[in-house]
Amino acid sequence: MSANKHEEPENTAVRVALWRALHLEADAPPHVFEDNIGLKLVAPEQGWQGRPDMSPFTRPFRASIIARARFVEDLLAEQLERGVSQYVILGAGLDTFTQRKPELASRMTVFEIDQPGPQAWKQNRLIELGFGDPNYLRLVPVDFEAGDTWWEKLASAGFDPTIPTLVASTGVSMYLTKEAIMATFRHAASLPPGSMLAMSFMLPIEMNEPEIRPGVERAAAGARANGTPFLSFFMPEEIMNLAREAGFREVEHVSAAMLTDRYFANRTDGLRPPLNSEEILVGRT
Repeated sequence: MSANKHEEPENTAVRVALWRALHLEADAPPHVFEDNIGLKLVAPEQGWQGRPDMSPFTRPFRASIIARARFVEDLLAEQLERGVSQYVILGAGLDTFTQRKPELASRMTVFEIDQPGPQAWKQNRLIELGFGDPNYLRLVPVDFEAGDTWWEKLASAGFDPTIPTLVASTGVSMYLTKEAIMATFRHAASLPPGSMLAMSFMLPIEMNEPEIRPGVERAAAGARANGTPFLSFFMPEEIMNLAREAGFREVEHVSAAMLTDRYFANRTDGLRPPLNSEEILVGRT
């Protein structure tokens, strides 16, 4: 990787990519989500499975990551059949939907929004790996620290605000202020009928299951030390009310228990997302 950290993916993006890969290596089939392209992008050193953040202690968080990814892509496939033809990924990181599922991605325009440096790094890696630069993928660099707004940058990348769109934001809301989250809600709620927003959110740490609370506290401390502190936690009813206030016609809370029933119900290895940690809000226009 480059020596300039600003040209590399965020630590959190790398961790997510490795957790996705570890699911295929460490967890028994059937696999909830299959992504080994993120691992190729990162190209970690041998023995990466022994990193502290890959330890058995982090297994529930790995389950949460793969559950939310599977949910969003299932939702996308379903909405594609109903006329959605644009997919916006806020804080795309090392997402590999376009590379893993070209048969779906090529039927829409995919907009990936991320910081300029990490996004340029990812684009270079995709080209090095032979994935090229398909015309249905638009990389939208947004320098949030310089005051860029993703909505304006999206427009300049060819986004059409008059056609149904799915906006996905996972693993991002905890780093945003409530005002920034409301701005995202308002933009997404202004999209035409048939559009949707899927956003993951964190419940207050004291609501977490006792056995995973130390892990969440450790993650919050690490985020603070990296200069990207957790800023926003929500009870489900609170974030649903904010989404309604922003103009969504219909709002749904998808709990970790619901994700467990949908994707982990018949597993015998105990793999499941933690309850009351990171859950999903779905808003429909």
